[in-house]
Amino acid sequence: MTNDPATGVLVRPQPVGVFPLPAGYLVIPDGHDDVRASLVEGKLPAEWPDELRFYAIALDGDPVAAAAALTGDDLVARANRLVLEPSRTSYEALAADAAAAGDAAFVVHVDTIAFALGLRPAPPDPSDTDGEFSAMAAAAHATAALERGDTAAAIEHLEAAAQSAHDTSVPLAGQLMGQLANTQLDEGGVQRASVTFQAALDAMAGTDLHLTSAELHVAAGAMYQEMSEAAPRLMQQAINHYHQALALVRRDDAPETWAIANANLGLAYLMMPMQEASDLLRTGVAVQSMRDALTHFTPETHPDRWSSTQLNLANALVYMPSKHQADNIAEAVELYEAVLEHRSRGSDPQGRARVLANQGNALAHLGMFDQAKARLHEARAIFEEFGEDEAVRSVRGVLDEIAKQESLVRQDRP
Repeated sequence: MTNDPATGVLVRPQPVGVFPLPAGYLVIPDGHDDVRASLVEGKLPAEWPDELRFYAIALDGDPVAAAAALTGDDLVARANRLVLEPSRTSYEALAADAAAAGDAAFVVHVDTIAFALGLRPAPPDPSDTDGEFSAMAAAAHATAALERGDTAAAIEHLEAAAQSAHDTSVPLAGQLMGQLANTQLDEGGVQRASVTFQAALDAMAGTDLHLTSAELHVAAGAMYQEMSEAAPRLMQQAINHYHQALALVRRDDAPETWAIANANLGLAYLMMPMQEASDLLRTGVAVQSMRDALTHFTPETHPDRWSSTQLNLANALVYMPSKHQADNIAEAVELYEAVLEHRSRGSDPQGRARVLANQGNALAHLGMFDQAKARLHEARAIFEEFGEDEAVRSVRGVLDEIAKQESLVRQDRP
């Protein structure tokens, strides 16, 4: 599908929405049909023409350098410059010239960009055009619906967007279905979301969109992991998705997604029931996955993810069968201590109490009873304050066991 060059500003189809921003809003000028066709299919060209070097730079996430590499002052170049160097003056002048040019797809594209950049209060009407540009406008309407808290409307807009995109760019339809699946999850439609996630991943197969595919695998894995609380068999599906995500990205390329996949994978392995001796090997895999995640998560950059992963690692070390169990438990005690330094009684008293209880239990395993009791008494006081009766009973059980051990030690003394 190509516009008549005598009347149309854009050659089509265009790879809008296929690649991450800012490249996702850029369009390819006439004369590069092979590259454009490749990008529409979600595949990067083996070589970039000099005229498209701006696009390659934008893919690396550097809009300033991309703008410096952008040449020309025609309507297409101006639209790309608006993406890379947004300004209201540039938008208003371009919108007027786009309307005068009479290319409806280009008009919708410019107005969609302006909405995304905060230069226009509402997205354009998707019905003013078709294909990829209608899809992007519909996706913008979904964004607006989510901003006003209307999840049902967002789902309708995303469904329409994916449908508009499908005949033009399957990878674009896949990206929109991925957004749709996450929105369906927010509305509680787990069954619908599971089907939509798979359709999105199928649409992304064979593309160079590795990070996007990995992010979809992580989101689908998290969904199945949550569902496994009611249906334990689904945990294996979660694990499969995390492994597929880790096969697509590396720490150097996508540290955030890589770390989340590792942390979730480690927890998933720990949550699976141990039925055979060989299953114990999973604990070792879980420990290594969480250690990997903690090379990226820090208390300063990811306080919540760091804390939860640190705790899961410590808990795993306490119970992991090993010839070096005492060393593992001692490491766990240090991991708990690091979390306590960042979790005060004032900010998260119940969370602090749970860490104290776990650390007290670990110290008891090491025979460090005085330190263990101090931690456990503090945890019990907090649990009692908040009426967590079951947690209080659990702490008392550990304190009773310590008392028995101390009694046996006294009896053995001469």
